[in-house]
Amino acid sequence: MAITYDVRIWSTETYKGKRGNTYWVRWIVAGRRQKEPFKTKALAESFRSELVAACRKGEAFDAETGRPVSMHRDTASMSWYELARAFADMKWPRVAATTRRTHAEALTALTMLMFAKKGGMPDPKLLRAALTHWGFNTARRESEEMPDEIRTTLDWVKRNTNAVASLNRPEILRAVLDGLTVRLDGFPAAPSVISRRRKIFNTAIEYAIERNLLASNPLPQLKWRPPKTVTTVDRRSVANPVQARTLLDGVSRQGRIGPRMVAFYACLYFAGMRPEEAVRLAKPNLALPGSGWGEFILDGAEPHAGKAWTDSGKNRDSRQLKQRARGESRTVPCPPELTAIIWRHVEQFGFGPGGRLFVGERNKEELPKGTINRLWRWARADVFTPEVFASPLARTPYDLRHAAVSTWLNGGVGPTQVAEWAGQSVEVLLRIYAKCLDGGDAELRQRMQRALGHD
Repeated sequence: MAITYDVRIWSTETYKGKRGNTYWVRWIVAGRRQKEPFKTKALAESFRSELVAACRKGEAFDAETGRPVSMHRDTASMSWYELARAFADMKWPRVAATTRRTHAEALTALTMLMFAKKGGMPDPKLLRAALTHWGFNTARRESEEMPDEIRTTLDWVKRNTNAVASLNRPEILRAVLDGLTVRLDGFPAAPSVISRRRKIFNTAIEYAIERNLLASNPLPQLKWRPPKTVTTVDRRSVANPVQARTLLDGVSRQGRIGPRMVAFYACLYFAGMRPEEAVRLAKPNLALPGSGWGEFILDGAEPHAGKAWTDSGKNRDSRQLKQRARGESRTVPCPPELTAIIWRHVEQFGFGPGGRLFVGERNKEELPKGTINRLWRWARADVFTPEVFASPLARTPYDLRHAAVSTWLNGGVGPTQVAEWAGQSVEVLLRIYAKCLDGGDAELRQRMQRALGHD
């Protein structure tokens, strides 16, 4: 470690971005510029104060990392919880609100598997709530509104979490990976959940290497195989046109709110939109004639994340289209049947604030996620027999999008054009919908019959 006493510390700078303020601590060590971002001013000033205090004490700084030598001694035994918290803070300013929540959930699951001892451990349900909603929520962690019970719980976590360096021990690392494969009820976790959390675990470990807490990544050295992840759409979940129209009719019969929701679900089925894209539709997105074919110009999405995770304090996060840069748009055709449904909706319910096409019955600012899912459950129960209701057929509103894309592909529309309409790459499109393509099974079976000597 090359040390130096040539240190100059600047004032904290504030960068005002579209997603909120970022506070930068900047300093120079041996002529090399250093900087560190923070989500809150309090965190930035706290870090800067540590640097200033080290300078006043005449402490040496590491010329390579720009940190005081004492800070390196502290991080050598940094606990997993401290690292995970720093990782969440590092990611927070640059990621979507839904990703923030996903990180918090994954880091909570990992931390629950990293306790050094369990003596005096708080209730597991309280632990998970404290970690997810406070410990790994950068915006709320320093809030004065944190309940004393939560604060006490997080203090216990700080004192009883294994050090990051313990991940070098195969028995510790294997126990963590094995723990990710099991749900709270003891049943196997979904492969997609395991895969997502393992990727976040790997990224956090790479961050630990960046912080000089680990010399190398121990994950590739461990002989451990994750469960295979299914990426294709289950063909049983894809509704055919008759089933889709029957479900839309069922939606229209669900009380006062039902008729106002028909056009929303119709956009998912006839235009292949994602729910978060349909939620955002407003008057400027509609290029529709009085009847016949029209177009939607999609320019963003509003996925539901929850107020605790968005910079705006709203339940939905305003984002660019998936897999596209901010400001990019996508044009989707509107069939005549959907054009008629849209105009009936406008005639009956009008536009909401800002020209929004879909708003809640009482919440005029957005269409609540709970309303979308609840109405769909009611419609399925209304039109399906108990046996079909229990099946995967159109189990979620998102399955309407799967039905739309599958119908386009099987109708003869080229994969390149379908991928453009759906907002996906051709490679991803064909991988996801491979099992939904009609391979001419009926004709193949007839050939087999003839080969077996049957007419």
